[in-house]
Amino acid sequence: MSLVGAATRPPRRRPGRLGIRNGRFALAYLSPALLIFLVFTIGPAFFVLYISVFDWNLLNTSMSHFVGAGNYRKLAGSSDFWKSIEESAYFVGATVAGSTIFGLGIALLLSSRGLVRRIVRLAVLTPYFTPLVATSIVWVWIFNPQFGLLDSLLRLLHISTVGWLQSTTWAMPALIVYTLWHDLGFTVIIFLAGLATVSPELREAARVDGARYWHEVRDVVLPQLTQTTLFVIVITTIGSLQAFTQIYTMTQGGPLSATTTTGYLLYEESFVFYHTGFGAAIAVVLFLVIALFTLLQLRLTRRPA
Repeated sequence: MSLVGAATRPPRRRPGRLGIRNGRFALAYLSPALLIFLVFTIGPAFFVLYISVFDWNLLNTSMSHFVGAGNYRKLAGSSDFWKSIEESAYFVGATVAGSTIFGLGIALLLSSRGLVRRIVRLAVLTPYFTPLVATSIVWVWIFNPQFGLLDSLLRLLHISTVGWLQSTTWAMPALIVYTLWHDLGFTVIIFLAGLATVSPELREAARVDGARYWHEVRDVVLPQLTQTTLFVIVITTIGSLQAFTQIYTMTQGGPLSATTTTGYLLYEESFVFYHTGFGAAIAVVLFLVIALFTLLQLRLTRRPA
């Protein structure tokens, strides 16, 4: 190597200094989003944890006083809380099972070709992009016992009608039907993405060996959708635990607390009865449950299929 070439070559920058510089640039670009995240997510979360150990007076905070674990002890002995747990388990179990089974079935249908695929895709995916409040109000009219569409069809078929949202037996199934109708599109999208990763060679080999469509799905498709199915189950469980808008719009937790889930009980205790510290304790417990499902999702999706 000549001395002239060595002298004219620019000196190399040290990787360490370059990395620090890039890190500073990244932090500068991310700082607005991080600030918003800290102020509107992390900050309120810690504040909820803080007020959960107080008998918090929402209207006059100077009258609040420290109670330690008192709200949590009250929560453990609250019949309303345990009843909300039962209703939440009912709601979550039905919506998760329905979303997983129907979502997979519709995704398999949409993976075929033809006019049916376009019609079903439009019918299933459109509700997911509609506002919860607006569609909840529409479904309140559908479930109306006097002139609602559903009871009108039952009368046309000479079947006894039920007061859907006014019945302690049928109010929760009505909410589940609406939730499935609205959220099924999301599950279908996830399963369609999972089906796109299924090996076409294995499916073709199964057909060549004479496997029927159901055996092809059971023995080839479903084993390759294990991670996708686990993700759908966990993410729909988290979403169902957080459900509030349709409950507030359609039933407001009634009748007789038949649709009061834990999330709705949190709202009632905090903003209807002004038991803010008690409501914060419910929020902390609900957060821990959702965090548990999130960690479960991370662990299961990291595990090799």
